[in-house]
Amino acid sequence: MPERRATLKDVARASGVSTATVSFVLNETPGQTLPPATRERVRAAAAALGYQPHGVARALREGRSRLVLLAIGRMRGGRSLEGFIMGMGDELQTHGYGLLVYPGASNETGHDDIVRDLRPRAVIDLAKIYAAPSDVEDGGWVDGLAAHTLAQLAHLAERGHRSIAFAVPAEIGTDGLVSLRRRFAEEAGRRLGLDDVLTIVVPDTAEDARAVVAALRREHPATTAVAAFDDEVALRVLASLVDLGLTAPRDLAVIGFDDSRVGATWRPALSTVRIDGRMFGRREARALLSLADEGNAGPSATVIVRETT
Repeated sequence: MPERRATLKDVARASGVSTATVSFVLNETPGQTLPPATRERVRAAAAALGYQPHGVARALREGRSRLVLLAIGRMRGGRSLEGFIMGMGDELQTHGYGLLVYPGASNETGHDDIVRDLRPRAVIDLAKIYAAPSDVEDGGWVDGLAAHTLAQLAHLAERGHRSIAFAVPAEIGTDGLVSLRRRFAEEAGRRLGLDDVLTIVVPDTAEDARAVVAALRREHPATTAVAAFDDEVALRVLASLVDLGLTAPRDLAVIGFDDSRVGATWRPALSTVRIDGRMFGRREARALLSLADEGNAGPSATVIVRETT
């Protein structure tokens, strides 16, 4: 078992003083007239025991901790979110900060208590950021989500597809981001000179997903490609094609988003858009710490061409 962490009481016992005296010395509390010998004895005992002040106690003393709280709400997990968390955590750690990922949103019960107790340097609520289209002012057409959606549809357009459907999930909790991506897909279609981009909602059950794809083929025969909200939705479309005796890309081209690990091993292998989540995570961390943006080491999004387009 791991060794027990040293406490104030341990330091007090080793140095022969009260815990209050230990706290005064280690916190350098002003207005205390303690003999230099006592201060030195306390510091020596703390060093010998490997005493480290508790993070929450230090936060109370300093006014805020060296933690950043990332609230991800009910956002669908994926490689870009995973990369964002890793990139942000690595950059923060480089500068002496830690990242705490909270699987909730800022408006949920208990969030205020967590913030009050931890006193983080900053709170980032990803779910709130994508709660409504108005929350993203310029749409991210340079290297943000809008630009990535444009790259997704542009790949299909380059292959001659003019009528494209945008497939979104039916699950509760994705409404904000779905609305944003749908708006970006429609605008991307206009920029590319495509027909109006049709939105289809693909449920997570095989029977219901198959019914949606069958209706798309029956009611919109001119639609030759599907751009999906993410790889999971794209795989639902591909599975439905198999159930209907159809194939991609011959009967319907399909491209995913976020480059899931299973998409590469699916048959046919799924074309997708890979997002450099680590880069965005590092950028966000540096912005929080008021550090200069180091710039992009490469493209923020790359189309991965496989067998379905």
